[in-house]
Amino acid sequence: MRLITLSLAALLLLIQYPLWLGKGGWLRVWDLEGQVETAQKKNAELKARNDKLNSEVRDLRDGTGAVEERARYELGMIKNGEIFVQILDPGSSISTAPKPPTAPKSN
Repeated sequence: MRLITLSLAALLLLIQYPLWLGKGGWLRVWDLEGQVETAQKKNAELKARNDKLNSEVRDLRDGTGAVEERARYELGMIKNGEIFVQILDPGSSISTAPKPPTAPKSN
């Protein structure tokens, strides 16, 4: 009787091995689910980035407002007839061009 119990327990363990540690076992499935979740998060981030870039491309193609805004802020351009005014912080010092060196006075 004891031999039958031990052999049934051994068979039970042999049956459980592929379930837990085999090629399609629970541990492998759990690992693959984690990889799928990570890939889905990355895909969602990349989709949001692509949507933003597509929107920007559409604005640059269709409207002049986006081109004008980029020219103003990134390239420092102004329209004809506009006056550029720069407001400095009260604590900042005004830097001027250095004065050219003067020739030494001879006696």
